[in-house]
Parts: sequence; structure tokens; C-alpha cells
Amino acid sequence: MRGVRVAGAVSAAVAVFGSLGTATPASASNYGVEVNGTYRATSNGDWARTNDVLINEPTVVQTWIVNSSCTSPISCTGTVKSDQGWTAPLDNRGDYWVVERHLDNWEPCPDGTAAPGVQKYVFWGVNPALETVDSNMRDLMAGRDRTVAPSGNCGINKPLVIELPLQLNKLSS
Repeated sequence: MRGVRVAGAVSAAVAVFGSLGTATPASASNYGVEVNGTYRATSNGDWARTNDVLINEPTVVQTWIVNSSCTSPISCTGTVKSDQGWTAPLDNRGDYWVVERHLDNWEPCPDGTAAPGVQKYVFWGVNPALETVDSNMRDLMAGRDRTVAPSGNCGINKPLVIELPLQLNKLSS
């Protein structure tokens, strides 16, 4: 019994120290939490809220190319490239993913100028068979598309917040 434990410890040490000498690229991680592939991203304007009031907005459908890699099961980053001409960083926050981008001239002002806004997509895996949130699912994800212009923009002492439900459907790997 003692020999088995020592042999097990030795082989574990060899595996650990042997792996220290070989560098693996970050994209080769296999933690099971990466999000990679081509997705259809639909921000549903039929259920949009403007400053918490249900107001229809246009539905926006985009194709995203998503690339991520992880250095641990809880530390993942990457990029999202949209067919609408923008690229933004992707970050994993545990059970959900965040894409944040800054929009120049987003909120039109009465004087003809426009104020900037920040758009944040937050999404997570969904298991449709069980109708539950499942952070391990990658083919169907749900979340929200929220854009905020800070209070004081356009001389109005109230932020403009537009939030739409978001759905991501995986098209290919």
C-alpha cells in the first residue's frame, strides 16, 4: 500500500514538473467555459425598456464571431467581432459573460449635438430542455443588451437607459 502512494506521488510530481517546462498557448485551454464560434445575436426591441418603461425599439440582429481563452476556470477573456463593424473585449465574470463598448454620439440632444453612451451585453448559458440557466451551455445563451448615457448629457439631469433582451444562437464552431 505504501509503495502505491509513493509511486502515485512520484508520477504526480513528474506530471507537474514536466508540464512546467512546456508552454501551452492560452487559446489551447480546455476548462470547458470558453465561448468560441459564430453566433446570431438578437436584441429584441419588442421587449425593450427605456428608463424602465416598456417602449418598442428596433430589433437588432447581428452575427458575432466570438473568440475566448481561459487561464483558469474563472479567468477568461477574448473578443467579439460583429458584422456591424465593431470589435469589443469579452470578459467572463463567473457564471456570465460581458461585452462592453463605448459609443460616440449615441444620445441625440435637442441642440443637434449627441452625447456618448456605453453599451454592455451580458449573457449566460441556457438549457432550454430544463428551462434553466446553465453556465455550461454554449449553443443557446440569453441575457441583456443595455446602453446607458450618463446623467447630465444633453443638459438633462437623468441618465438615458435602453435595455433589450438578448439571445445568442450558435451558428458554427
